[in-house]
Amino acid sequence: MASADVTIRGAGIFGLATAWACVKRGLKVRVSDPGGIGAGASGGVVGALAPHAPESWNPMKQFQFESLIMAEAWWREVHAAGGADPLYARTGRLQPVLSDSGLAAAGERETAAASLWQGKAEWRVITCGTSDWEPQSPTGLLIRDTLTARISPRAAVHALACAIRARGGEIVTGEAPEEGKILHASGVAGLADLSSAFGRKLGGGVKGQAALLAHDARHCPQIYTDGLYIIPHGDGLTAIGSTSENSWEAEGTDHQAPELVEKARRLLPLLLQAEVREYWAGIRPRAKSRAPVIGAWPGREGHFIANGGFKTGFGMAPKCAELLADLLAGRGDDIPQPFRPESLL
Repeated sequence: MASADVTIRGAGIFGLATAWACVKRGLKVRVSDPGGIGAGASGGVVGALAPHAPESWNPMKQFQFESLIMAEAWWREVHAAGGADPLYARTGRLQPVLSDSGLAAAGERETAAASLWQGKAEWRVITCGTSDWEPQSPTGLLIRDTLTARISPRAAVHALACAIRARGGEIVTGEAPEEGKILHASGVAGLADLSSAFGRKLGGGVKGQAALLAHDARHCPQIYTDGLYIIPHGDGLTAIGSTSENSWEAEGTDHQAPELVEKARRLLPLLLQAEVREYWAGIRPRAKSRAPVIGAWPGREGHFIANGGFKTGFGMAPKCAELLADLLAGRGDDIPQPFRPESLL
């Protein structure tokens, strides 16, 4: 490859999504990662693209909504360009209504969603008993939203890599020459670099554990109940996740991963006989602001940041990538203030 216009350090979701957005703008892009594609948290198994509740609306919720709405067309374009399926589908989500107070809150959110979601998705209270793929609900009622989507993280980063290469981009496992503008998208290690550069802790890692079961419910909605995500994927597997551990002794799985599966089986008996195909653990980057961090590196000319995608990285990636690519291509800077790196300072 000839000299790069943009060098991206990190082949996770933020790095690859931005690379794809850059090559669409005609930029020559090189992505490098010592571990290869999806070696960090982006190589997980959960892939829940779930919105925040439609209340206490703020710029981050608006940004996330816009990214979730644009995701279907965005991932379709990735699939068409590279030929690899990211297994994206907007199948919605079910949650139990646990109490009378919960029903009142759900009703308020239903009204808010009708306005804030602009008729593009719904948040509705429905009656249980229409399917055996439902969480148990003490009130006999469920919340069904149609904005929530799912994606297979590993399939998604593979699909992005195929699309980038199809458009002439370069992806290197290991170190590579840094040319042009430099985007730092290296997850937990990148947050550590930022903290070191500014002499204060600007974020860190949160361990997550999850599992994959051999249960094909690919046309069913996600279930969120008692803090647990149950996500049917398009490859015939169902993901169970995940823990959020602020401290840990080892990065691998421990007793908490099988406990997630047992909990899922109690909450959804359909999974009782499903074989466990894999347990997974990874360290996810969480910025101090708890929002994605995208934009120019303060005081470091020609360097940029894409980080902090804790729990929302795949859902936020399409819009984050497009705004970053505009910035890197010199087409303007429309990144919201709460997401800019200086907001951490």
